[in-house]
Amino acid sequence: MKLNLAENIKSFRKERKMTQEKLAEALGVTVGAVYKWESGLSTPELSLIVEMADFFDTSVDVLLGYKMKNNRVDHIIKNIHKLCMSFDNEAITEVDKALVKYPNSFEVLNIGAETYGYYGITRRDCAMMRKSLDLFDKVILLLPQNKDPNISEATIRGHMANILFMLGETDKGLEILKKNNASGMYSDVIGSYIAFFTDNKDEAVSYLSQGLARAFSGMTTSIVGFIFYFCHKKDWKKAIDINNYAISLIKGLKSDEEFNSLDKIHSELLATLSYVQKKSGKKKESEQTFMEAIEMAKRFDSNPDYSMNSVRFIEHDEDMIVYDVFGVNATESILKIFTKLDDDDLIIKCKELI
Repeated sequence: MKLNLAENIKSFRKERKMTQEKLAEALGVTVGAVYKWESGLSTPELSLIVEMADFFDTSVDVLLGYKMKNNRVDHIIKNIHKLCMSFDNEAITEVDKALVKYPNSFEVLNIGAETYGYYGITRRDCAMMRKSLDLFDKVILLLPQNKDPNISEATIRGHMANILFMLGETDKGLEILKKNNASGMYSDVIGSYIAFFTDNKDEAVSYLSQGLARAFSGMTTSIVGFIFYFCHKKDWKKAIDINNYAISLIKGLKSDEEFNSLDKIHSELLATLSYVQKKSGKKKESEQTFMEAIEMAKRFDSNPDYSMNSVRFIEHDEDMIVYDVFGVNATESILKIFTKLDDDDLIIKCKELI
């Protein structure tokens, strides 16, 4: 334990513009005594330390320079996270200590379960993975304590299933995921593991289709958000790059059907691209992209199809519907986009053509 008493006495004295002689006089000691304290050659008696703390209007621990080790749960968790980032073996030691000290803390048990799972999977250590599963069982019982919106029983069960897969207990893992597959959150994993490790490959198709559709939806939603963000920042290069990436993603999933549910999204992305091209000084490209967006939007609106039946690779028993926040018709959606981007010229051109 490191103390900084000598340095602090000197610092507090100088803050008050006092000489060693004046401080010695105030405390009723010799100048030599003060000199030795500040030089670290001797330590004042406890009563004098208390008196000095009072004299300097501070606390004894501050005067000593003692910082109490932070044993609060949040600090422990941050420390374990930090150790895990470098795969430090000390992480397990810290987890074990925390579990002894806080055996009924949701946060401690959860970080303990995650750490044992992470290290167990990485090391292929079955005992550590079993320990993780046991801890996760306890974590679920303590869920009422949870304050993290990113954690739920479904996410915890997902961690447990992943560990079971690594232990070779594929059927148990799949059973858990199927029971906790709200909104298809684990469809991609379920489909992949069925295709990888079981003989019933056909069962994987519906899960993989749902997983792909969900991933596509999340990807395009995030990309559109980024486009508007980059426009706000006037970072036209990044806006163009991510817009083009989204369009290539759409093209990769579009089938050869004359009309496709992805045409509406495609036309909207072309509309935002035309705006960004215009802002970046690419006037000719902007005009061409704008016309392509309007033509595609009109084509979609003439025979709208909101299902994903014609999307490549996706096979399913039940219809999945493509929709977005901009509206029902593609042409109206483009007009809303230009309105949101506050571009009067594009708004006028759009109204003239639709």
